[in-house]
Amino acid sequence: MPLMGSEYLAAFRARRDRIAELRAELARRSPLGRYWSDPVGFVRDCVRWRPGESLADYQLEVLQNVVTYGRECVRGPRGLGKTCDAALLIHWFALTREASGGDWKIVTTAGAWRQLRDFLWPEVHKWADLLDWQRIGRVPYVEGVELLDLAIKLSHGAASAVRSDRPEKTEGAHADQLLFIFDESKSIEPASFDAAEGSMSTGECYALAISTPGEPAGRFYEIQSRKAGYEDWHVTRVSQAQAIAAGRLSPEWCAKRARQWGAGSALYLNQVEGEFASSSEDSVIPLAWVEAAVERWYAWKESGDEIPFTCVGVDVARGGADKTVLALRCGVVISELRESGSADTMETTGKVWGILRARGGYAVVDVIGIGAGVVDRLREQTPAVVPFHAGEATDQRDFSGELGFVNKRSAVWWAMREYLDPANRSRIALPPDDMLIGDLAAPKWRTNSRGLIQVESKDDIRKRLGRSTDHGDAVIQAFYTPPPPPRVQRIIYEMPGGISPV
Repeated sequence: MPLMGSEYLAAFRARRDRIAELRAELARRSPLGRYWSDPVGFVRDCVRWRPGESLADYQLEVLQNVVTYGRECVRGPRGLGKTCDAALLIHWFALTREASGGDWKIVTTAGAWRQLRDFLWPEVHKWADLLDWQRIGRVPYVEGVELLDLAIKLSHGAASAVRSDRPEKTEGAHADQLLFIFDESKSIEPASFDAAEGSMSTGECYALAISTPGEPAGRFYEIQSRKAGYEDWHVTRVSQAQAIAAGRLSPEWCAKRARQWGAGSALYLNQVEGEFASSSEDSVIPLAWVEAAVERWYAWKESGDEIPFTCVGVDVARGGADKTVLALRCGVVISELRESGSADTMETTGKVWGILRARGGYAVVDVIGIGAGVVDRLREQTPAVVPFHAGEATDQRDFSGELGFVNKRSAVWWAMREYLDPANRSRIALPPDDMLIGDLAAPKWRTNSRGLIQVESKDDIRKRLGRSTDHGDAVIQAFYTPPPPPRVQRIIYEMPGGISPV
């Protein structure tokens, strides 16, 4: 038996049993009365499953735990079917409570609005089409009247989507029957959880918090780690092995992510192992900072704001499995990444020149190896080319002016760290590319005997991870601030959007 507050459990069960008696009596003429406290039975009997289809055992357990304990908190790897559980729970609660004629509400919230708009509520719509309405005993939801994009509105209650950054909206939810869904709850602020507590003080109330884990911090982490004061939450952790056994994860996918991100990386532990982990102290850029930049990219994309093109960072493939990657930057936003397996100088030159000719701006090109040929060919067509040599010495300092660097690679990677640091009110936005996220979180750093910062070399990372950080290097170069003097720099500094990304 998990650690639960005994007084809370006793009071909760007494209240639940009394309300169940009353509502079961009210719903005795409805086929749904039997499922009042049985979401598993509802899912088994009232969904039109194809032969051989069903929920995984751990998914059924999660559904039942919501009723048994009142508050269920679930963590696990990516792809478990957590959102599916939430969607089915919404239908079970809405339809059984509606049949009773009682007052009910469902509040769904998430760490990001797009999680509700693009994932949870489309999943609600998908399962609405698969419900067995004859067995349920009522006509299907009326599309556009009862089943809306982000809501269900029936005669006696409603389910709705609420932004997690508007806790006052959550606080105003009151009903005799109440269900809260906290989706991707690792990034939901404590204020939203606290606001829900005020609504859950009376009536029959349930809550489901689900997420892949992230940094070992925040309310979701505190609940999962059974911190004092959260004993009334039941905690479930779904392992990678359980997900593989249920067919939700493939061993091949897990192995590929281990090679891509590194089996000990925070990104791998969060997404594949379902464990809380933060970037190690010797990581140049913490994973959480990269993920925050990805959220800003989604917000920029949704806003429709057009930002003048600034430059393209070009990491040229050296052959083998390496990729040539172009990172297009518009002000503080990496608008897109373009990747090819080709190391052909003329082909790469043509792609870069095509971007500059169409959009203006300048190019920062890795000049080591065959990248030198790309620089030479581009200079025949435009002066707006900045060669980037990672191994060159540099006098660049960090933001404080106190720290120096072994070489230019170390300086620009450290600058990216400072650009992404939340303490500097970062506005940089990065696309949701798994390779890029893994690349930026991969490099480690140390100080040498002269006290200069040295960022792990590309070759050393390749030895450690078995791949090159091509996507990350292209983005780093796109944010490289070149020294002022020559004619090329005069052209660059005069461009719209300037040179500094922050």
